[in-house]
Amino acid sequence: MSTIQYLFDGFAVALQWHNLLFAFIGVVIGTAVGVLPGIGPMSGVALLIPVTATLTSGMPTDAAAASSIILLAGVYYGAMYGGSTTSILLNTPGESSSVVTALDGYQMAQKGRAGAALSIAAIGSFVAGIIALLGLVLLAKPLSNLALEFGPAEYFSLMLLGLCAVSGLAGKSMTKALMMTVFGLMLGTIGIDAVSGIARFTYDIPVLYGGLEFLTIAVGLFALGEVFKTILERDSGDAPIAKINRILPTKQDLKDSAKPITRGSLLGFFIGVLPGAGATLASFFSYMTEKKISKNPDSFGKGNIAGVAGPESANNAASGGAMIPLLTLGIPGSGTTAILMGALIMYNVQPGPLLFDDHPEIAWGLIASMFIGNLVLLILNMPLVRVFAKIIQTPKKYLLPIIITISFFGVYAVQYTTFDLYLLLACGVLGYLLSKNDYPVAPIVLALVLGPMIENNMRRALTISNGDWSIFVTSPLSLVFLIIAAAWIIVPLILKFTGKKVIVNEEE
Repeated sequence: MSTIQYLFDGFAVALQWHNLLFAFIGVVIGTAVGVLPGIGPMSGVALLIPVTATLTSGMPTDAAAASSIILLAGVYYGAMYGGSTTSILLNTPGESSSVVTALDGYQMAQKGRAGAALSIAAIGSFVAGIIALLGLVLLAKPLSNLALEFGPAEYFSLMLLGLCAVSGLAGKSMTKALMMTVFGLMLGTIGIDAVSGIARFTYDIPVLYGGLEFLTIAVGLFALGEVFKTILERDSGDAPIAKINRILPTKQDLKDSAKPITRGSLLGFFIGVLPGAGATLASFFSYMTEKKISKNPDSFGKGNIAGVAGPESANNAASGGAMIPLLTLGIPGSGTTAILMGALIMYNVQPGPLLFDDHPEIAWGLIASMFIGNLVLLILNMPLVRVFAKIIQTPKKYLLPIIITISFFGVYAVQYTTFDLYLLLACGVLGYLLSKNDYPVAPIVLALVLGPMIENNMRRALTISNGDWSIFVTSPLSLVFLIIAAAWIIVPLILKFTGKKVIVNEEE
């Protein structure tokens, strides 16, 4: 079957009424999640996994998985868009990838051009979403065919590269990021060993035999961590909001932002494909590129529309690009895609090269739904700009109990054990303490998801080679991945010692 035929089949899945509804709910919730400062796409997606599990409980497994992932992916790219709203109106980025948008977006809002900034952000996001989708459609099948050539040694090295990429770029200090990665890998070893059947680190507690539930840890670290931070730091100050007059951009605005949108989309897409680079890096690179190309670079930071159009397009294209390694190689490129991967595994669907052969309706249904979701986002967000400006004013005293309730009900609905509720609380406190001391939380989640797979592939490779470790360097592909992984860690260190500043990726 040709790619076009697969894509049509994907649209047949995505256009079913319940999947249309799920895509719609996903992008609406996603935009709200992006708009509310402090709940990033990771917390939003983690919070909704149990909700989708409940909503799809009566469906066949593949249909349930397709519907769930359509909703969760909607939350992901909806949140990427929503983050720009707070950046522009409040100078408070909804998540880290919107930090750059605040530089010029807020200045535009101060000059009474908030409407133009928001609508250019919406148009840029839409164009970027479509470009990323075209890339996904063209590259998905060839990449997954290439990945089918991989043996356990190549997979081990590739997943190690995924871990090094996120560790090398997460947070301010690489040492702290590596510590968190190792901590995540250690948590991943708890439970009964899949190969030998021996219980590890369970201390004869039956609850631990199945290992720690990834969902509990993700919701605790991200969502509850933010709640504790807000309560303990009495962070309830509400900033003034810029007025919105004209919503549609002028012809000049469109002309000024056409090229930045195209450049940002292409740049963002290719950066998004790299595991660990993520949307924050894409938006930084786009901003720096626009500033270098611009005829008057001094106007950046003072309300230049290119400073909104480029980075906004780049961060949305990167979220589409990040889907490629997730779907074709089974490598999550960021914290959010790691959570999406965990959601798929909950339905016994393994992301990776076989996804397109074994579960084509899930893979292509998701790709088609992203097209529909992007269209819905554009139609929704142009008229609803004023409404989202109101959401920002939700007082913390109403917002926090809602997050706590969803967290506890959600985890209990999936796990049915009180142990997980205690674990959730402990992870919430831990998440707060870690972020307070500048320890990045994303590597823990990523290591928890990838750790068991890295271990299984390593052991399979060593079984094939009769315990000969050279199998990892004699396979050319595996060697290439290991060299890139080492470079990802070593290059930033060398740059640091030579006194150059390295742009690092905060939580994704």
